[in-house]
Amino acid sequence: MLRRSSLTRLGAAVRRQSTSSSPPNYRRMILESRVYDVAVQTPLQEAPALSHELQNRVLLKREDLQPVFSFKIRGAYNKMASLSSEEKAAGCVCCSAGNHAQGVALSARMLGVKAKVVMPLATPDIKVNAVRHHGGEYVDIVLHGKSFDDAAAEARRLVKEENLTMLLPFDDPYVIAGQGTIGMEILQQSSGSGDKLDAIFVACGGGGMLAGISAWVKQIRPSVKVIGVEAADAAGMTASLEAGKPVELEHVGLFADGAAVKLVGSETYRVCAENVDEMVTVSTDEICAAIKAGFNDTRAILEPAGVLSIAGMTQYAKTRGLSGCQFAAVTSGANIDFARLRFVSERADSHERLLAVEIDETPGAFLRLNRCLDAVGVRITEFSYRYADAQKARVHLSFHSPSAEHAAAAIRELQEEESPMGFARGTYKVLDLSDNELAKVHTRYLAGGRAQGDIQNERLYRFEFPDRPRALATFLESLQREWNISLFHYRNHGADVGRVLVGFQVPTEDHERFQAFLNQLAYVFHEETNNEMYREFML
Repeated sequence: MLRRSSLTRLGAAVRRQSTSSSPPNYRRMILESRVYDVAVQTPLQEAPALSHELQNRVLLKREDLQPVFSFKIRGAYNKMASLSSEEKAAGCVCCSAGNHAQGVALSARMLGVKAKVVMPLATPDIKVNAVRHHGGEYVDIVLHGKSFDDAAAEARRLVKEENLTMLLPFDDPYVIAGQGTIGMEILQQSSGSGDKLDAIFVACGGGGMLAGISAWVKQIRPSVKVIGVEAADAAGMTASLEAGKPVELEHVGLFADGAAVKLVGSETYRVCAENVDEMVTVSTDEICAAIKAGFNDTRAILEPAGVLSIAGMTQYAKTRGLSGCQFAAVTSGANIDFARLRFVSERADSHERLLAVEIDETPGAFLRLNRCLDAVGVRITEFSYRYADAQKARVHLSFHSPSAEHAAAAIRELQEEESPMGFARGTYKVLDLSDNELAKVHTRYLAGGRAQGDIQNERLYRFEFPDRPRALATFLESLQREWNISLFHYRNHGADVGRVLVGFQVPTEDHERFQAFLNQLAYVFHEETNNEMYREFML
């Protein structure tokens, strides 16, 4: 984490290195910004659930409520409105497949300026259609190249050959000033809240919004901290401020794609070095948890880059043990692809732990493990097993626990030779994979596969049951018969119905009795023994 003492020295160095030309007067430019021709003054909304969780008053600056569901409309419109009549007549171009493109498109339609938006060929239709919707007849969408770099090269060619004006997404004084109006609004809206504002948390990609907000706040109310937040795998501004100059990253993570920038702007760097108090970096899991937290308070599904501020604020308050403060966090966008929600849901639950556990390959071992965890008050949310060895079974399981301390106690319980809860047994071999990226993204779904060894007389069934507390334990108890379980998969997805896949070893002479056993169970079931997926990949 980078703090103000280091940034102050960097700011002084930046001022000494400045050229003879004076830097932009951002206070005046923000006051004169024309963003309100199209942008709205978004609410500074109290977040009760976050406030309760963090024991600090949390205010959310709802930039996701802009007409394009992102703060980007402010800077794009202010820049386009600043062009001369000759520049407007010649037209504009930008290279973007995200929120900047939508801001440019709406600005072009509102100002009656022709604009070309260059996007890579692989840009999803939803983004292309959004730009077309906002821009209408004033926007020409150019799909070019395999990568963003190819598209950017095409945009530069259009600037040169067609005399178009390039609309940069962040490294332009008019864009910075447009985004700076957010800071002006936050100070105005928080002035009557009764409590002094302690800090504003701002997402950072290229640095336009962070530069604009910090430029205003540090001139008007310098006691308020401005804290930038970046994804840990795309922390370009943090690296640049530490190095004392803009640093290009070799690679950037794409989960928070709206803030995935390899090289911050030279002007945004200069302004941030002078004005930003601290930088915070957050993990993918922290971003997912922030999406969930934002939803709980707003019922809006924010995009990953749009909740960087919430993730950074949460980390900042918890790691410092702060309470009684007042924080503002800018929720900067809500343009999330629906297909990403499953991943977000999987990773958002900070109370879920992922384990690999070795248990005895004996009847009832699943149930004993479940009872052990149930006794210490944790709920299994995932269980994957496939027969591999006659002596030991290796399973992947996840469980939900109310706190990290409680989860650690549950893991210790599994490892105790004599359980404090009274379960006398051998020690379980437990590997905590909760922070293992490979396990969370890949291997939890690869657990199982083909059976190792000779599996005789296996039959496969899907079961459904009402997913309520102890439902899994009740289901396991109902299966305690003489037929060996050779495959088991369960995953709780937060729905009302639990779905389990179970393989049983049933000798031919037991078929009739086994069918009678299934019929007397109070569960919906479907046989999948002849399913081609099972026969091709799991036998």
